[in-house]
Amino acid sequence: MSGTFAYLGNAVVGSAVARGLESLGWSRSDDAAAADAVLTYFTHAGALEDAYFETDGLVKRAREGALLVDLSPSTPSFIRELSAVATVNDLRFVEAPIVVADPSMAEAFARENVQTYLASDDEGALGEAEALVKSFAATVTKAGSCGMAQLAKAACTAQVAAQVLGAVESHALFATAGAQAKAASVPAQSPLAERMLVSVSSDDFEGDYTVELFMGDVAAAMTVADDEGLILPQLEATMHLLEVLAVIGGADMSPAALTLLYRDEQASADNGLDWTRAAGLFNDGHNHDHQHEHGHDDEGEYDDFDDYDEDDPFGFAGGFGGYSAN
Repeated sequence: MSGTFAYLGNAVVGSAVARGLESLGWSRSDDAAAADAVLTYFTHAGALEDAYFETDGLVKRAREGALLVDLSPSTPSFIRELSAVATVNDLRFVEAPIVVADPSMAEAFARENVQTYLASDDEGALGEAEALVKSFAATVTKAGSCGMAQLAKAACTAQVAAQVLGAVESHALFATAGAQAKAASVPAQSPLAERMLVSVSSDDFEGDYTVELFMGDVAAAMTVADDEGLILPQLEATMHLLEVLAVIGGADMSPAALTLLYRDEQASADNGLDWTRAAGLFNDGHNHDHQHEHGHDDEGEYDDFDDYDEDDPFGFAGGFGGYSAN
């Protein structure tokens, strides 16, 4: 089976999707209204909502019977709402959130490093989406009914966050204690931690999976937890550190750059970071001390589908992925 596809969202993910689908014989179209399938990936909740629900959003302009496949980090509740609206509009919707197995890889969205979880209440659409997604994801797992794929994605994010932060902090412990903190000398308790330690110890802070994308994943997982009345201190701690790194100029670095927050100011400066940009972070009354002061021109804002706040362009001060309501 082949046809035409359109893609909306993050350009790096879009390139990986296009390579995969074109290898199956599908042709890319710039017209989402005419495409047989439309795939989306947004890191920001507001942008995801707008892409589907604005006046000219996909649920209104996609052609009747089109297959909609969302790869974004989101929440089960929003995805169920989206699926219901798509069905009413004679569209077929499948959630397929992407999980990056090794966030330290330079080409993190290479097929062998990508896995997805699939869920839909439309079995026919699920089968079609699975065939497409397998072209750019090495591991594809059916998660069950609508919303379950996002729950699986959130669980994966919690584990990845723990290992990334654990590697960074174990390296910092070795370095502070005077040990030669190289990957070979810092004990690693998992394959991912070991790979992260290699990146951290070699100051390798470049990669397709950036701090901003990591923030999107963590933000969504935190919102899932809040929806269930859970407090997850590990995820909140990771988010607060990511916020600081983004504010001082590290949004486009790989997550391994978190190690710079544990080093002296000169190390940050040598890597293009500017701590003066964080001057207002510690005067906002939050115990955790982290709140964004600058925006980004990419995809929107993390705001749990609420209104944009110009004083908090990233949206972490109380919305999607913001400080826990608990």
